[in-house]
Formats: sequence, C-alpha cells, structure tokens
Amino acid sequence: TTKKDFKSFYNTTGTKLNQPQIVPKSVEEECPKSPPLKPLSPDCKMLQNPAATRYFHRIFKTLCTLESVSPGTAARCFSTKPAPQAAPATTTSTGKSPGAGGSVSTERKSIIPPNYRFAYQEFLPDPKIEWRNSLREKLERKDMLDRRANIDIPEFYVGSVLAVTSSDQHAENKTARFVGICILREKAGLRHRFILRNVIDHQAIEVSYDLYDPTVHKIEVLRLEKRLDDHLIYLRDALDEYSTFDINMEPEILPEGTPVPVNDVKVVLKPHPWYARWERHNLQGVANIEEHTNERRRRKAALVATPWEKYDLMKEYRRSIPEEEQKEIFTEIYSTLHSLELQRKKMKRKRTFVKPTKLA
Repeated sequence: TTKKDFKSFYNTTGTKLNQPQIVPKSVEEECPKSPPLKPLSPDCKMLQNPAATRYFHRIFKTLCTLESVSPGTAARCFSTKPAPQAAPATTTSTGKSPGAGGSVSTERKSIIPPNYRFAYQEFLPDPKIEWRNSLREKLERKDMLDRRANIDIPEFYVGSVLAVTSSDQHAENKTARFVGICILREKAGLRHRFILRNVIDHQAIEVSYDLYDPTVHKIEVLRLEKRLDDHLIYLRDALDEYSTFDINMEPEILPEGTPVPVNDVKVVLKPHPWYARWERHNLQGVANIEEHTNERRRRKAALVATPWEKYDLMKEYRRSIPEEEQKEIFTEIYSTLHSLELQRKKMKRKRTFVKPTKLA
C-alpha cells in the first residue's frame, strides 16, 4: 500500500457515520498542503473496528506531515551526528537581514577571560576521577570565595617574588613576614599550597603556605613574572644567587593591561649530589645539565625516557579538566571574582596616587 492509495481511500465521498469522526482537527493545520479530509463511507467494512480506524488515521496523519515538509526544511534529528549548520544570513547595506522581520541569531561569546585557568588554577578540581565529588567541590569553591572576600589574594605564578605576612605566636608582634620566590604551586581547592624560597645569611630557607590558611594575613606580589618551567624545585641545587632576594624589597608595579612577563633566565646548577635526577626531566630553565651528566647517566636516562607521552591523548585527558567543565566552573564564580578584581584595581590606584602639596 502506497501513500497515494491511502489518500485516494480517504478522499472517497459518502454519508457520515453514526459515530463521530476520529481524525483530529489539527491534521489540517499540520498538513496545509494536503487536500481536505472527507467523511468515510459506511460501505467500508475495513474501518468498522475503532482500533483499526485510529491506526489508519495515525498512518495518514504521518504521511500528510511528511508530504508537507519540503526537502530543504530542517526536521527533528535524533542522531548523535551534528546537524549541518545553515549558511550565514546575508545582510544589506543598512546592516539588516533581507528577510522581513527576521533576526540573525549570533552565538554569544564567553565573557570569561582565557587566563582564568592559569590565574585561578586552584578552583579547578583534582583530575583524578577517584577523588572527584561534585558536591564537595562546589562547597569548597564557596568557602574559597568567602575567604577571598576577607583577604586580598593577588594573581601570581611560579617564579613570582612574594611577601607573605602570617601569624606567629613566637614572634614579638605575633606576626612574621617572609619574602621569597615561588618555586611550586600544587594541589587543588582548599588544600592548594605554594612554597617560597630565599637565601638569608648564606642559609637557604623554604616556607610552605596554604593559600586559604586563615593564619595568613597578607600576600603581596613584589615582582610578577613567569618562568620557563612549571616548577623551580631545581633551585635547591642551583647557585645561591638565583634564590637570594632582599627582605626589604620594594614592589615593582606593572602598567595596567600589560601581559605577565616571562623571565627566560637559565640557572647554573652545582655539581652532584642533586635533589633529583634532573637529566631525566625536560627542563628549559637550566643551562649546564650536560656538564654534570656522564655517559652512564645519559644511558639510564634514555632507557626510562617516554617521548611518546606527548602524543598520548588519553593520558593528557586524564591529567586535565575538560574545557566544558572549566567553563561551567568559572561561570559559577566569575561574578564574585570580577567584583573582587575591580576592588583590587581601585585600591591599587589609590596607593599609586600621591596627593600634591601646596607650595603657597
């Protein structure tokens, strides 16, 4: 039975049946191109059964709907394959679409800055799937925003020089201030921590701080910059001059809107023993690794090297947070972080402004 046979069957003329017609009124609205339906003939014994009548009416309604849809019209698609995008609408010289009253739909651009995943990396959860808990992560982000409302936590990276003032019950003023270079940032959420390193009186000192520790009173960025590597642990085996900073160092203020500078200095390591086998790490900020590496160490480093890992997409996926999830997280906290940034910029302008004195 074809669609043409069904239409000819429904277009037969005759007297009305005793029972009301089952075809809904919306059929003519959904199928404007199909001919108007006429009552069925009482001689038709095929439709004496109400169940069969409803079945054939449903089939005829589907056929009318398919006939009314033009080949170029987009229909409902239940496939996972993405539907082809429509061609962009052309605009006239006045900037309006040529269609009468038609509006051109444009995709909204994300208002979240792309550097948020680097500046606020502690808001991203740990990528290990066995440690994930969406409710705990959301509660932690709320606590982190509440903590940021009480203390100014500026933007800094590995390689920046910081000054941290924290509580110390053994100090004279019950507070202690330490200046050093950030050599490591690790962990996620409320457990995020960073390590500062400085050499004072020829003695190397490292202090680890929790970023959201309530005993931390103030965090100052004395020099904002990045380094070539993700960590600077190798400064423990480098010359002391690369880790020495004045405890009375004045802050270096960058002009507003300038990108974060990258310090491409390459440190010089001391002879062995080292804290780690640095010849097995692909370090960009070390100058003389080959000078302290013999043939035996090179051979062992080549045996344990994994140069194919940079092509392992699944391993990279498991070590990172998907972009869609990052956007969802930063969309949740963007309004609060943006208002805190505006307050920080306002306070910075107040500090840099010097009121002139009257000469007369």
